[in-house]
Amino acid sequence: MTTIPGDLSHLQPAHRPYALLADAERVDWIRQERWINYTRAEQVLVRLGELLRYPPRHRMPALLLFGATGMGKTRIIERFLRENDSHFDEVRGTTRLPVVALQMPPTPHERDFYEELLVTMEAVLPVGLSSTNLRQRVRVLARQLEVRMLVIDEIHSMLSGTFREQRIFLNCLRFLANDLHLPLVCVGTNEAKQALMTDQQLADRFEARELPAWRDDTGFHQLLASFGSTLPLRRASALREARIRKRILHLTEGVTVRVCRLLEEAAVQAIASGGERIELETLSEEVVTASLVSISDRRTRRTVA
Repeated sequence: MTTIPGDLSHLQPAHRPYALLADAERVDWIRQERWINYTRAEQVLVRLGELLRYPPRHRMPALLLFGATGMGKTRIIERFLRENDSHFDEVRGTTRLPVVALQMPPTPHERDFYEELLVTMEAVLPVGLSSTNLRQRVRVLARQLEVRMLVIDEIHSMLSGTFREQRIFLNCLRFLANDLHLPLVCVGTNEAKQALMTDQQLADRFEARELPAWRDDTGFHQLLASFGSTLPLRRASALREARIRKRILHLTEGVTVRVCRLLEEAAVQAIASGGERIELETLSEEVVTASLVSISDRRTRRTVA
């Protein structure tokens, strides 16, 4: 049985009690979804907050957040939505929804987009309405709810449509942004830039922010430090040692979701072994295989080649 140390100073104060839980409880805690704070994400959240407070004008600014799959784009948006959720205004007796966020429909059809918007705003959706009527309902309801930002995730999906369908859809976005004086936030893979560049007038409004793969720099050190201060291990991990940093980057190719899952599985292994810390030996083949199929599959293919 692992001895519980008196010094848990390597953990943030709010996380120290979790290190005192039983092993099974700590494993359950590790495997729950949670927010890991890091500078790159905070910078995007700050910019989103600035856009949300932007005063109405004819040509509202817009943001394109793009990067490879698994870089944490959607997690950042989810964090922003939790901080700006709908709320009931008791003084006015109305519900306010500052941010409307939806996933891009599989194809860029105007009707599908309006229907997704209305569902997101929890509107009753009558059958058989034309695109014109749906658009009018969106405009009326957005004003009633005092919507101040529109977020569209997976925007690169619009490339599945024909050129004509893409143009109509982008015209639809520009119309809503102009009519409702809303900042647009589009989120997607590296193909998202290509998707938006098909409409130069709309593309000119967008500030592009990329979430690139991690490199061995200050930002990555800070990310690992955040993990080290939150994972409920009873000894300080060596995550910032050069050999460990390089191994993590080598195994995950700097993809955020792979880094997260690798470290979570390594923490579980550290609890099971009684070592209570992540070190180079913890990142074994077993841990790599258990953490993410894409990591082990890539390693297998490289070995075969």
